[in-house]
Amino acid sequence: MNEHLLTDDENREAYDYLTISIEAKANRLNLLIAVCDDASFRDEIIAQYESELQPEIRCYRVTLARDEPSLTAAISQLVKSEEYLQQRNPAVITVTGAEQLFFLKLGKERSEQEVFFGYLQWTREALRAFPFAIVLWVTNQILVELIQKAPDFWSWRNGVFRFASRKKNTISGRELEPIRFAFSGNEFSGLDDDNPYLLPIEDLQRFIEDAEQRGVKDSALATLYFSLGVIYRKRLEGGEFQDYRKEQELAIEYLSKAVELQQQLGLEKDLANSLSNLAFLYRSQGRYSEAEALYIQALALKRKLLGESHPGIATSLNNLASLYHSQGRYSEAEPLFIKALALWRKLLGEEHPSVASSLNNLAALYDSQGRYSEAEALYIQALALRRKLLGEEHPNVASSLNNLAALYDSQGRYSEAEALYIQALALRRKLLGEEHPHVAISLNNLAGLYSSQDRYSEAEALYI
Repeated sequence: MNEHLLTDDENREAYDYLTISIEAKANRLNLLIAVCDDASFRDEIIAQYESELQPEIRCYRVTLARDEPSLTAAISQLVKSEEYLQQRNPAVITVTGAEQLFFLKLGKERSEQEVFFGYLQWTREALRAFPFAIVLWVTNQILVELIQKAPDFWSWRNGVFRFASRKKNTISGRELEPIRFAFSGNEFSGLDDDNPYLLPIEDLQRFIEDAEQRGVKDSALATLYFSLGVIYRKRLEGGEFQDYRKEQELAIEYLSKAVELQQQLGLEKDLANSLSNLAFLYRSQGRYSEAEALYIQALALKRKLLGESHPGIATSLNNLASLYHSQGRYSEAEPLFIKALALWRKLLGEEHPSVASSLNNLAALYDSQGRYSEAEALYIQALALRRKLLGEEHPNVASSLNNLAALYDSQGRYSEAEALYIQALALRRKLLGEEHPHVAISLNNLAGLYSSQDRYSEAEALYI
């Protein structure tokens, strides 16, 4: 069975109920709604149940047409082409394509999603002609709208099966809040900050493209560029992306557009933030010289706008130091890390999360140089401070546990390292779920520890 289904009890349970529901009514109308935000995961689930159901239940797939997203029309066309279905034999018809429909109208009378919901609302009698199991795949965002806008169709469902994944195709209400001004007079009369599935990300792309085609070049468009670039960047960091390389390039594209427009408009404060975010992405690609130039430019801009004593200066110093650290330019990194730490302490006091992060970064630098006693003292300070400020259950506490464990691992202090690695892994699983890059890092680190101890069977399982 698919890896996702094996590692997540709720997904396994949803999958089992879905297949049972298909089998129970494969020779009469059986309307089932499956929900998943990750298209690749969805396709794996579909392939899995098709494999298990055949040959007893024949499996078919249809995709909704964007120009006419009618469920009835799509199934009717399929039935007309298949003699097996015309004979009313047991079958399941899987319907996809709803996830591609746009939410925003952009000047049209109705959006693609509204057209889809309109068709759904008036399908009751037409669907009686199809005595098969029908699995309609939607996203969480579409599900919310479907319940409100096609209540008659919704009342006919025989089951709803939700499959969870960190990967998604939507922007949350909180992420959209900084640019809510751009949607006044459009589809949003008000934004629900707590809605994690408020707007498909492709819709925001399309909204920006519409502004570009209309020749708009103002501060609002610059803010849209910046916000979408940062949204993509955060998706990469949080494991929410659907295509890592594509979304990394999109993040760079939109932040580059933000930089260009902010420079044209003289928006220096906004420009400094865009430069820093773009530099971060270049660094993640190993484009160090480009990242360095942008970090230096951002630091100079912030000094001009904010003076020397401001948290933003400390952040820029830290960013540049981290870049030097990743390049092995330790002598250049150390004074910048120390300046950042001193500045945060001066401005924010000893007990602040930024001070803990700064202690951790300086410790990592010393660790890289083999200055273990200095690194250990700082790691322990950072861990204690994070526990005090953030509580025991926080991702940054897991990171501190992992860092201290790695230090002990490099010194051959294996029993101390193992205990901390296990704590970090358990905490990350609890807080972030099984599908997160930090969980993969923890598994890899613990496997490396076991490998160093010749505990190869334990190491192999974790590496895999």
